[in-house]
Order: sequence, then C-alpha cells, then structure tokens
Amino acid sequence: MVGTTGLANRLDEAVRDGRAGELVDSLDAAGRRECALLLQARICRRGDRDAAAVLTELAGQRLGWSTAESDVLLARLVGPDAAVAPHELREGFLALVPIALSAAEQSEEPDRARLRALHRCATDLVTYQGDAHRPVRDRLAALLAREVPLVDGRLPRHLLDSLDAFGPAMRSAHADLLDGEGVAAFLGHCVLMDRPRATRAWRRTAAVLLARTESGPELVRRLLAGIAVQPEHRVSDLNPWGMSLTGIAGDTNTCLVRGLLWAALDADADRAVPLAGAIALHAGTGIGGSGSMCRNQPLATTAVAVLGACEGRAGEQAVQWLGRLPKQVRNRTVLKGIATALEAVAARSGLTPSMLRERGVPTHGLDGRGMREEQLGAYTAVLSVREPGTAVLSFLGPGGRVLKSPPRTVRDEHGERLAPLRAALKGLRAELTAERTRLEEHLAAGTTWSAEDWERYCVDHPVTGAVARALLWEVAADGEPWSAGLVERTGGGWALAGAGGTATPVGPGSRLRLWHPVRAAGEDVSEWRDELTGRELRQPFKQVFREVYPLTPAEVATGAYSNRFAGHVLRYGQARALMTERGWRGNHLGYFGEGYSSEMVRELPRPGGLPAAEGAHWRARFSVELVDEGARGDGVARLCSTDQVRFERRAAAGRGAWERAALPDVPRLVLSEALRDVDLFTAVASIGADPRWRDRGEERAYDGYWESWSFGELTESARIRRETLARLLPRTRIADRVELTDRFLRVRGELRAYRIHLGSGNVLMEPEDAYLCIVADRGAAGGHDEVFLPFEEDGGLLSVILSKAFLLAADTGITDRTITDQIRRGL
Repeated sequence: MVGTTGLANRLDEAVRDGRAGELVDSLDAAGRRECALLLQARICRRGDRDAAAVLTELAGQRLGWSTAESDVLLARLVGPDAAVAPHELREGFLALVPIALSAAEQSEEPDRARLRALHRCATDLVTYQGDAHRPVRDRLAALLAREVPLVDGRLPRHLLDSLDAFGPAMRSAHADLLDGEGVAAFLGHCVLMDRPRATRAWRRTAAVLLARTESGPELVRRLLAGIAVQPEHRVSDLNPWGMSLTGIAGDTNTCLVRGLLWAALDADADRAVPLAGAIALHAGTGIGGSGSMCRNQPLATTAVAVLGACEGRAGEQAVQWLGRLPKQVRNRTVLKGIATALEAVAARSGLTPSMLRERGVPTHGLDGRGMREEQLGAYTAVLSVREPGTAVLSFLGPGGRVLKSPPRTVRDEHGERLAPLRAALKGLRAELTAERTRLEEHLAAGTTWSAEDWERYCVDHPVTGAVARALLWEVAADGEPWSAGLVERTGGGWALAGAGGTATPVGPGSRLRLWHPVRAAGEDVSEWRDELTGRELRQPFKQVFREVYPLTPAEVATGAYSNRFAGHVLRYGQARALMTERGWRGNHLGYFGEGYSSEMVRELPRPGGLPAAEGAHWRARFSVELVDEGARGDGVARLCSTDQVRFERRAAAGRGAWERAALPDVPRLVLSEALRDVDLFTAVASIGADPRWRDRGEERAYDGYWESWSFGELTESARIRRETLARLLPRTRIADRVELTDRFLRVRGELRAYRIHLGSGNVLMEPEDAYLCIVADRGAAGGHDEVFLPFEEDGGLLSVILSKAFLLAADTGITDRTITDQIRRGL
C-alpha cells in the first residue's frame, strides 16, 4: 500500500488533471479508504466539485471500513471538532455525508450520536429542499434502527457516551454495576426513550429487562441520583445547526435518563418519586440558577410526567414535589407540564391539587408539640416551629438556659451531628414557606374543610399547624351561619374564639374555611383589625388586613375589562420578578421578535373542597407593553407600561377552550385576588416608588406620571396602610408629632413640617411642597423597632413610612448631609 503522504500528493495531482477516478481504480480497498479520507478532508477545506464526484463513487463501494475510520469521517461533519460549519454541511450534504454513511454501515460499532445528528439535519433538508435528500435520510434511519450487538461485561459506547460530563462520571463511579449481566440490554432499551411519556409496551419490555439485570434497581437509583446533582457544563452536543449550549446532559444521555425514570417508576414508585422530583427541580431550574432557559428541558418534562403518573401513596408524595417546583422553575413548557401532572394526580384522587398536597406534608420528625429534640452531650438541641410559622434551632443547657447557637463543647464534640440538624432546619423553613403559600391559595379559593380534615391536616399537623393556628377561621354546622374566630385549644378539642370573648366549638359535623374580608361586613373587618393590633398578633400572610377590590362603576361600564391599573410605568425587572413569584406567566418584553407586548396570565386557585372534576377554572390576563428607551446591549426591557386586566373561564377538569368573561360574572374572590396582585405590582415596581427617579438627569422621563403617582390618590393597598397607621401611631413616642390626612402622614419636626405620601412613601416639605429625597435602608429599623407591625408586605412600605416619620420628627438629629442640605435649603 502506498504511504499516506505519497498518496496525498498523487491524489492532488490527479484531481488537478481530472484523473482522480483513474487513480482510485488502481488502488486496493485500503488505498481507496485512504483516498476517501483525503478527498473528504479536501472537500471540507475547499468544496472541490471534481473531488466530490470521485468521493460519491467511493461511497457506493464496500471497502471494509473500521470503526475508527468511520469515526473520523463522521467527526469531520458534526461535533465540536467538525471541519465544516453547519451551513457548509447543509450546502454540501450530498457530497460529504454519503461516504461517512457508507463507512458507518460497514463498521462494527458506528458513532450513533453523530448519525442521529445527521439524521435530524437530513430530515430538515427533505422538508425544506426536497426529495433529493430522502434516500440519505432513509438510510440513516435504517442504520439507527439496526440492533446494536450486546455483550455482557462490555457497555456499548453510545450508552453513557462521552459527549457530556455525565456519561464519563457515571462510567467511572459505577464501573462495577455497569459490567453486570443484562445491563447493556436494559440501558440499550432505555436510550430509545426520546419522548416525555413511555408507552405501555415500552414499559413492559423495560420491566422484563430490568428484572434480568444484575443489581438493576441499585443501578437505576445511582444513575438517577447522579444526574440529579450533575453540575452545569458546556455540553459537546452534536447540534447540526451549530448551537452549543450549557446543560447537564447531551441528547443520547438525556434519552437514557428519560428511560431510567420510567423504569424506576414501575420498579418502585415510592423510591422513584424523590428521584424524579429532584431531577425535575435540577433540570428544570434555569441555567446559572435562574431564568427560563432550563438546564435540560426534555429531562425536566419527563420527570414531571413521571410524577404525574404516580398513584396512591406515591401520588401524594409526587404532589408535594409538583407543588414546590413552580417556586424555582420558570420554563413555560415545564410549568405547563407541572399543571397537567397536578391535575392528573388530583383527578385520580377526586381532590384538587392543593387538597391532595396537604395530605403529604412531612412532619420533619416533629412531635405533636411541633418540636424535635436530640441530646448532644450535656445540651439538648431543639428543632421547633413557632407561630405564625417560624422554624428555630436552639440549644438547651444544663441550667435551663436557652442558646440560639451551639456552644463550643457541642461544636467540638458533636460537630458531625450538627450538620443534619442544620439541614433539617433549612428543609423545615422551606416547608413552612410552601405551607404559607398553600394556605394563602386556600384563602383566595374559599376552600372548605370538614372538621376531621381540618384538625388532621391543618391545626394538629406539627408543621402546618403553626401557620394555620395564626390565621382567622370561620366555622359553621349544617344550616347554621358562619362564625369567625381565632383558633384556641379546649379540653375536648378545638374552638374558635370570637372578638367579643365568645367561643364556638368545632364539632364533628362542622365545616371550616379561612376568613376573608371580601365576605365580611365593614364593622366586622374593623373589629378584627382592632383585635389583632391590640393583641399584637402577626399573621403568616396578610389576611385580616387584606385589601378588597369590589367591582367599580367604571368596570361595570366597560364590562369586559378593568382599566383600574392601566397607564402605570413600572421597572420591568422588578415587576417581572413579582409577577413570577405570584404565579403570573407570559412572554418576556424586550427588543426582539414579539417582545414589544405581552399578556401575563395567572390561573386562580380553585376551591379545594370541591372534587377535581367540579367547579369552574378562572384565570386573569394582565397586559403590559415595552416602554421604548432605545435598544440596550442585552435586548431586555427596563421599563414597561400597564394596560387592561381581563378574565376568562372554562369548565372543570380543564375541558374546552378558555372563554372571555364579563366582569360582573367573575366571582368576588377571583376578581379581588387578581386585582390585588396587580395593585402589588404597580405599588412596588412603579417608577413613582423610586425616590431617586428625580435625580436621573437627562435619563429622567415621565415626570408627569411620577408626580401624579408619587402624590396622587391612594390605591386600595395604600388605604389599608393608612388605616393601619391610624391604629399604630397613637402607641408611638411620636404620636403628638404626627397626623393623618387623606393621602399623607404629616410629621412635625423641629425645623420643618413634612408630608409622607401613603402610597409611594415619597416626602414633601412644607410650606413650599419641595421634594425631599430620602433613600431608605429597608434592612434597618430606623427608630421604630418598638412598634408592632401587623404585616410587612407590599415591599416593606409600611416600615419605610414609619422609619421616615421617626427620622423627620427628630430632624435636628439627622447627620446625613444628603438629607440635611435639602431640609435647610431655603430656611
């Protein structure tokens, strides 16, 4: 055989002289393979048409290609070291691919990952360029469908391949398990799972193969546990369009894990649930820990589908995971899958997702007192939950002294036992956050409980009880009116203590629901607000002081939409974060495609007391538009403007299309809760709430809006703030220096008098109404730390207003020059 260098020179001369075909015909099979490798490389570099014709002829011959030679031909076409750009591959597809395909067909174990990438490319070319590419596509499909020879003790290279970090890591960590009998056949079946849901036939085959696999369940568990903690990395994926992305697994290993998830469910559902939940969370979280571009969308959607297929006890566990995922997952496709999975599990149980979720809230080892104790030498570590839902880890010393942190003796002698306790504290805090959210959903939905369920899943539960017992409830027996009260324990069970000193026992036939001011008379609302303020009871979320939004005459006139919060200018990043936190989903705004407007949508909670197949579904749509300031480097909007709020409904169980609803037809709770969210977005994210907006120089705009919002009429949330201050201020040491007007808190200092707007927190100085810019530190108490605050929501504005009031009441003691210069100007 002629040496490669000599053959390369001869081949170059023959191509130039048009005699390449003659040269190839004179060579044996090995020489022709060398020529094919050289010609493909030449075409990749130069796009030589004469060379392409000879290469096409060689592609039709059986030349005895080895796997290594096949790999070289394929690697030049797709992958991180490809010799051609994606657009060059598409343009020269019929010249470059047939020789690589022919070699792969003749080799023992071709590179299936690259063949799959070429098949995707060929499929697109058939769609957009015609049938000329169809024969190559069909040959690629047939080759990929060819059964891979399986040998026990040797894992085929397309299983746990090296195109990402996950495959090599698992091969290295679990080599003993991967060499077992039946492993190659089982994983070979799993890697065929290229869709979110497995068919019954696929699952039956997987179960049979897993039963024949040595240490099969343990292998499945370890591989799934591995992907659940796989760090992000640049995946050497073989995307024929040239997009290399950060993720946790490439295409082939993604398919493999998808199959493992379904196999795990059928093998042991109880053990599969936490693995599927962890994978859904890890894969569904945005790259870098946030955002909607998740680490691996196919894995996340499959894990969610597996959770949605769980039944019985496993279904209750799955609902806990599905309920937690939307707090961190932002990808719309994955979120849609979560909603579908929740409905599927709930429909099988006959309950709504929220009611089903509460049946599986873990106790985290707490006893009936809400405590978990562990002896650490002479000290007792106490993990506890206190009302209104605070998790605490404390240490009880020999003399009965309670310490907030572990003493040195505990750290030195029992350090290894502290880590699990701190992890338990972190998990308990996360659980309490989820429970506050879930109970607030029940408040918004108007859920009713039987007395038995209320006691078992709410007030008696070691975790949920700390939150539930700090809320105001209503109880009614059959045919009796609702009676409101705070939860208190009696000798024989539970009762609700009314504001007037009466108590209503919770009997076996009673029904209970969370009290909501939308259903209460004005005098009752005021009485309960006085009661909580007098007792200094802080609730886990704003309930008694909750804003209510009844339908206005203007909304009755428009009929189909509300303009109550239209025309505001918001800081888009902050508004978007709030909307996502409150469950509103929609397209991003920015300087791209359809980024100039968006509708943010939230489906309102449904009453948990109804079976899943009953009751209507309601959702609200909030329109926002990009405020054009000129394109920025990242293309993301900085400001947005608000527009209409509309409502839609559809029949139970998600059947049928969403239909527009007239505002008078929207239930009071649905209307009030949706508009409360929108009020929150505008109150917190409005540019009028930014005291520095006036100091932005030439970048400042929308002065008219800023002035009208900063000092204009109060919204409902601001009116609640005013009412709350009326209760709190008489208790303070500055009571004789403050007074409430219709829109302002007026503060009398030594140097001036000031008016703090109750909606924005912005300050005007008398007598000329000059603007006073004070940028509050929301993490500092600001002198009002002795004042009880019944709630601290809405961006902490109640606290900010009180801080400014205490500061300005003692204006002669202010040392900040940025403030004193403004106050003394003109005096």
